[in-house]
Amino acid sequence: MNMIETNNLTKIYGNFTAVNGINLHIQKNRIYGFLGPNGAGKSTTMKLFLGLTQPTSGNFTIDNKTYPKERIQILKMIGCFIETPAFYGNLSGEENLEIIQKILGLPKQSVTDALELVGLTQFKKRLAKKYSLGMKQRLGLAGALLGHPPILILDEPTNGLDPVGIHEIRSLIRSLPKQFNCTVLVSSHLLSEVELMADDIGILNHGRLLFEGTMEQLKENAKANGLPTDNLEDTFLAMIDADNRKRGQVR
Repeated sequence: MNMIETNNLTKIYGNFTAVNGINLHIQKNRIYGFLGPNGAGKSTTMKLFLGLTQPTSGNFTIDNKTYPKERIQILKMIGCFIETPAFYGNLSGEENLEIIQKILGLPKQSVTDALELVGLTQFKKRLAKKYSLGMKQRLGLAGALLGHPPILILDEPTNGLDPVGIHEIRSLIRSLPKQFNCTVLVSSHLLSEVELMADDIGILNHGRLLFEGTMEQLKENAKANGLPTDNLEDTFLAMIDADNRKRGQVR
């Protein structure tokens, strides 16, 4: 079953097409790695799902709920982490999470649980402005995890973390579908991490979906097209390069 499905989803800003008729199929209780170069349309797609920008054409459903008709119900299901999270610097990490907890009407224990999950319990009383970039990323992830939503949308969740932190967050994300019965859409530039984390992959370039499927299907696709299959990064770079060359010829 698909938790998120798009139908020719398109977003145009002026004369720039950020998302170009994509058809995504994000399966329930799986981790979907969303990949593409800068400007490929990943963040725009995530913002469309969150109602932060409106589709120019096409549509999407989340858990069989249709946007925009059931926008409020959709938003209640999603925990999100988009780009660099913003906090009140003069409040502690714990106090920042308590604001979200109160808005969502969650029990106070949910803050304690989220801090524990991301490894911030011992720093919960520290002011957010004194958090390192990596700690801010963890706090953003804690905010997304509050109340264990059935869908998590994570944009570059390991940004600013050291190798140990990256490993910890990757292990955490990997455990979420089984632990909390949730679906995870995650974008990252660390392709080696996505390879270890994701069940399925979607690759965007210039707003178009080049590939969607399992890691095994990606290898088969790459092999059939004479592209490298040793690791995700090599396959991804070769696929993007081939698409860019094809676009150059079209012009």
